[in-house]
Amino acid sequence: MKFAIIKTGGKQYITKVGDTLKIEKIIGDFKVGSKIMLDNVLATFTDNVVDLGKPMLGSKVEAEIIAIDRHDKVTVLRYMPKSRWAKKNGHKQPYFEVKILAI
Repeated sequence: MKFAIIKTGGKQYITKVGDTLKIEKIIGDFKVGSKIMLDNVLATFTDNVVDLGKPMLGSKVEAEIIAIDRHDKVTVLRYMPKSRWAKKNGHKQPYFEVKILAI
């Protein structure tokens, strides 16, 4: 079994072929069904061989976008107690749901 550790959107994910991940949205004109190459590979693991990058390897991970959506709303509340000031905001973070095709 072959695994890879990739870095995208400031986070690290351990992946194998066939996994589905929710990653941060990548800037660009992408649509559902388009393929993306994730080139920030930190390490790969095959049967008994481990390849570590210092900090990155030259290999790439190919993924297909399954869905483009937004997470549930997060409520942000700022409050100053003695002046009775409050401000309420909401935020929905966009994400790509991708399926790993090849390492």
